[in-house]
Amino acid sequence: MHVGSDSPLVRNGRTIVLAHDHGLEHGPKQFGGVEERLDPTEVFEMATHDAVTALAVGKGLTETYYPSYDDEVNLLAKLNGGSDLWMGEPYSPQNWSVDYAAELGADAIGYTVYPGVNDEPRMFEDFMPVQERARELDIPIAMWSYPRGQAIKEHRSRDTIAYAARIGLELGGDFVKVKYPRSQEAMAHAVDAAGDTGVLLSGGSKTSDREFLELVERCLDAGVTGLAVGRNVWQREDPYDILDKLEAVVFEDASADEVL
Repeated sequence: MHVGSDSPLVRNGRTIVLAHDHGLEHGPKQFGGVEERLDPTEVFEMATHDAVTALAVGKGLTETYYPSYDDEVNLLAKLNGGSDLWMGEPYSPQNWSVDYAAELGADAIGYTVYPGVNDEPRMFEDFMPVQERARELDIPIAMWSYPRGQAIKEHRSRDTIAYAARIGLELGGDFVKVKYPRSQEAMAHAVDAAGDTGVLLSGGSKTSDREFLELVERCLDAGVTGLAVGRNVWQREDPYDILDKLEAVVFEDASADEVL
């Protein structure tokens, strides 16, 4: 299954996922300067903005906060994740099931895989029943494909990111989220490698409005389906302003210069 134009996750053929799994993955330090957004309702409110086609959150936030927003927000249920306290090679344990996510109203599933780590075979095996159950329930699945491990010297090289995107296709993802490989040409190569799987740019750490929007524009020109972004929205003093600008760039083909 690849996501069609009638999916709630897609608007004009493109997607913006607002990611808010950082409390688990990185901890409260990510909210420095915007401590009020430790309250998840702040980010759930942002997800009601027209620019956002889905909100990616984990089990606890879904159970506690999503029932108040299920008519306004499309839920991308992030099924696995680990804490920043772990010091070994990356591994992302599953925290809840596809069936439970569906019961809570999930419109899509998100799952992280770390190609290249010592536990890669285990992570691929973990992903298999998740992907197959999502298929049975007709729920799209987005893979966070983040190469890591001692053997990978350059995590954002052209070939590494293209391989990460291809793994999303090969393992059955409808979307694959990858890091920016430092050039528009390299991102276009990753899009080609992903075939019909939609490539989502990882929003990454907060940058200036211009730097961020110009990056998004370059990646859209390279053929990405959209982006999954967290800190570059909710760490800003005015997140709704950047969402307005993202909406124009992603869905209305405006340039960064035009919206700045």
